[in-house]
Amino acid sequence: MVPRIADMGRPLRFAAVGAGFWSRYQLSAWRELPGATCVALCDRDLTKARALAEVLQIPAVHDDADRMLRQERPDFLEVITTEESHVPLVRLAAAHGVPVICQKPMAPSWEAAQEMVALCRERKIPFFIHENFRFQAPMREVKRLLDAGRIGVPYRARIQMVSGFPPFTNQPNLKELERFILTDVGSHVLDLARFFFGEADRLFCTTTRVHRDIKGEDVATVVLRMRNEVTVVCEMALAETPIERDAFPETFLFIEATEGSLDLGPGCCLRVTTRAGTEVSHPVPVPYPWADPRYLVAHASMVACNADLLGGIRGEPAETTGEDNLKTVEMVFASYESARRGEVVVLSRTCRM
Repeated sequence: MVPRIADMGRPLRFAAVGAGFWSRYQLSAWRELPGATCVALCDRDLTKARALAEVLQIPAVHDDADRMLRQERPDFLEVITTEESHVPLVRLAAAHGVPVICQKPMAPSWEAAQEMVALCRERKIPFFIHENFRFQAPMREVKRLLDAGRIGVPYRARIQMVSGFPPFTNQPNLKELERFILTDVGSHVLDLARFFFGEADRLFCTTTRVHRDIKGEDVATVVLRMRNEVTVVCEMALAETPIERDAFPETFLFIEATEGSLDLGPGCCLRVTTRAGTEVSHPVPVPYPWADPRYLVAHASMVACNADLLGGIRGEPAETTGEDNLKTVEMVFASYESARRGEVVVLSRTCRM
């Protein structure tokens, strides 16, 4: 059971680690919520931390996370760093007894992810993953329509995030990842499959590398067989080719069901077709002034995601707990195993709970 924070009425004080590209937007999203205030920012590069703290009016900066936790005594820790630092930072938070929110991907290996979840469970430390794609405005509307039975019972779906957007301009470190598209994009896309259709029993995956100057894969296709017998094809590519649907970071959907279909396309255009005809709507995100228009659908979703996680920190039910995200992590690494072996991989009980 997640312990409740004392004095539920006061805003919670939190500290953050990481002053990179995404931190500006993640911390700006927190500023939209009255229930939490960032009181300290840590980065190994103190100059970066100071620059971002000045913009966002964060009062304290540090270059040592342990010292920050000892001095600031925050109500929770927000980890906005690359995956190789997630395990030590979650261990550190657990050692201090501080609830922790971690960016995806949770960990660089399936074993490390299991360790993080087990450690927080044993120490009774609330642990969450900032998985924001399911909180995008069009995804929430799709989920609402599915739950309402608007198109009947789904039996096949395609989830596609394919773009010619240059992924390495803002994040050049992505070129050095041994595992790229499945951890970076697949963590989101496979979580959406679970969000819409429940858990998977098995999967088959193929990968390709189009960029020749990167270490990991930049194209992947994963075919999932869900427990409810829905077949889901997940297509991912950041190959930087001249693709017509260059709407990064929008994710497209096509869902077939017994009473109709649902098609989510560019510009958050949602088409629902039944025997009565086709209805078109545009569940667009909130245009927050700090959000980059190119990333708007993703940046705006951070606010809703943070609100859900804040409730989790306070002891309320939250969607993207470490325990829940462990099922997505297993799917990511099972996809790599399938691609390596060229075989269907049966998922463990973790994904079938």
